[in-house]
Amino acid sequence: MPSSFLGRFSILCAILRQLHLILQIAAFSSELSLLKPSTFLVDQLSAGIPLLRYVYPAARVLFYCHFPDKLLAKKGGLLKSLYRGPFDWIESWSTGCSDGIVVNSKFTRSVFDQAFPRLKGREPAVVYPCVDTSPAEIKEEGDNQLWDGLKILLSINRFERGYDRRVSENVSYHAELEVLADSLKLKHATLKTVVSAHILPSDVSVLFLLSVPNTLKATLLSRASLLIYTPRNEHFGIVPLEAMLAGVPVLAANEGGPTETVVDGETGWLRDVSKPGDWTKVIRQVLTSLDSAALKTMGDKGRRRVVDIFSKETMAQRFEDEIKWLSSAHRPRLAPFTGDDIMLLGAILFLISAFVWKIYQ
Repeated sequence: MPSSFLGRFSILCAILRQLHLILQIAAFSSELSLLKPSTFLVDQLSAGIPLLRYVYPAARVLFYCHFPDKLLAKKGGLLKSLYRGPFDWIESWSTGCSDGIVVNSKFTRSVFDQAFPRLKGREPAVVYPCVDTSPAEIKEEGDNQLWDGLKILLSINRFERGYDRRVSENVSYHAELEVLADSLKLKHATLKTVVSAHILPSDVSVLFLLSVPNTLKATLLSRASLLIYTPRNEHFGIVPLEAMLAGVPVLAANEGGPTETVVDGETGWLRDVSKPGDWTKVIRQVLTSLDSAALKTMGDKGRRRVVDIFSKETMAQRFEDEIKWLSSAHRPRLAPFTGDDIMLLGAILFLISAFVWKIYQ
């Protein structure tokens, strides 16, 4: 089953893949009956939960919601709304069919009621994502001038599946950043391979790394003075945790997930993204005012916070607690259909059918 069809219908393909997987382990093989699970942990996509409960009613279902899919979908016109309508309804209904719901942050929980008004009686618990807190191997870069004697401001942002020059958005965003650097008269360079870092001129102020291997990322974090994290309304954000684990203070937006990971004034700074002056004030402070001892103290606090709250062990224990609670929780109805639901779905399907019929006439 492909992830999309002609670059479209990705949500439909994702649902079909999940349903196929459930049928494969439940109806077309003996895998499920041999495992005899007591609980299913369904991650991110809820559409298969009703089928999962139907084919194996003995097990409880815990759904881990990263962010409501209906809020992630790009807005469109009438046709897009008609296309998304049934999937948004399926998401709300299937999410409600789970025995328990957990979310990845308090920020996600705050939008849960808005996204699913019919589930207001369900109060999701928070289970924070984790990072590997075991010591990382850092590959030293020898006497490369890129690493020696420079104060490094690091910004890490992830593209889906990494940077791809075939994706126009990736290319145009990189080009915009280069133009911005030129307008500010900042000498910049773009590295496409790690090897090219060894021949980088020492007077380069801005360095663009399009794809960063984990070993190089660890090296960058070990040498950085500050991690600058710019996304707005981030659902959670793993990058600040990676930085704090490496002992690097974080400057992030004072909204969304970073408000739960970064402690302002202790492990980093939280500032309003609409006020660039506040950000540059912190950056200037890190580069010129704060001594290495103060930055180290802040970095040590960040590392302790990650180990205490965002480790694999802590996440596993939180899931264990929620799974134990499920055994005594009241099970929601599997098919909470109402007459209004059926009428709405029928109307949407009628409009879609009429539109398709008109196109092909």
